[in-house]
Amino acid sequence: MLDSDSQSFLLDYLNTPSPTGFEWRGQKKWVNYARQFSDRVENDAYGTAWATLEGSAKKPKRIMLEAHADEIGFMVKTITKEGFINLDRVGGSDVATARGRRLDILGDKGVVRGIIGNTAIHIRDRENEKAPQVHELHVDIGAKNEKEVAAAGVRVGHAAVYADAAELLGKDLLLGRALDNRMGGFIIAQVMKRLHARKSRIASTVIAVNAVQEEIGGHGAKMVTHRLMPDVAVCLDVTHATDTPGIDKAKHGAVKLGAGPSITHGTCNHPQVVERLMRAAEKSKVKLQHESSSRYSGTDTDEIFRVQHGIPSGLISLPLRYMHSVVEMASLKDVEQVIQVLIAFVESVKPDDEFIVKL
Repeated sequence: MLDSDSQSFLLDYLNTPSPTGFEWRGQKKWVNYARQFSDRVENDAYGTAWATLEGSAKKPKRIMLEAHADEIGFMVKTITKEGFINLDRVGGSDVATARGRRLDILGDKGVVRGIIGNTAIHIRDRENEKAPQVHELHVDIGAKNEKEVAAAGVRVGHAAVYADAAELLGKDLLLGRALDNRMGGFIIAQVMKRLHARKSRIASTVIAVNAVQEEIGGHGAKMVTHRLMPDVAVCLDVTHATDTPGIDKAKHGAVKLGAGPSITHGTCNHPQVVERLMRAAEKSKVKLQHESSSRYSGTDTDEIFRVQHGIPSGLISLPLRYMHSVVEMASLKDVEQVIQVLIAFVESVKPDDEFIVKL
């Protein structure tokens, strides 16, 4: 499904630590890759990056395809005299799965490997056992005291991510941390790659945006949308695949892994943009899954659509199992279908199109 170059970039990109507030490592790789398929690549003060492919029309519509670049993780909160490290969360890290895991601390002298300590089952108080709170975790880097921690280049404020690497599983599954939402950055780069390879340019200008700091409030998306002011925006994120045991679909919706991308209806999602995405899927022979948003979407779309006088926006999502856990799972079949829908969408937008609710 993916050519060898795309697959190589994807795995390298997924394995590059980019926690919220410290996205520059992954952003550098994304920029270098996207530059091959765009007229220019730019970035703002906080590291949100965007690649632009100019349209052929005299007055082209400006389409923004947006994903977020940051991943969840941890941060060094305090360092004890004995050389152990206490943590705080970066974004929505699931502390319940943290103990016994290898951690990479992004220190001043490079990556420092540690483990999040887990007391042996034999000597734990199992009668009153419950999931730990983040301040109850400790990281062991093999240091005997705080001076050795400092000598390793680690201080309070350094970010950290799990050491797990991405890998392929079976014919079309992908495992790893940070699929939320490095997959989005990969997909919009693939859209640019395929548009760039066309013999003739499409009418619209396409801007692929890889935004920072989504996991703590969509700050990067808000800043860049204010700067670019596109005519229409499509946000790409992940959504919960609810097809595993123990998930109440009445509460969380019905989305299956490998059954195609999901489109969201309501709130920040402009009805005409949603309709256009649905037609694009139909043209691409992609079967969409559907989700509702009765209050907010929980994605960058919430920040994009309400910038200035309002940006007509839509949200399309990649089904993901085990979100915000140590190892997430996605389907490459779903990835390919998202790419196809986005390409069909941008091809459909003409210079005289207007996404306005008519009253």
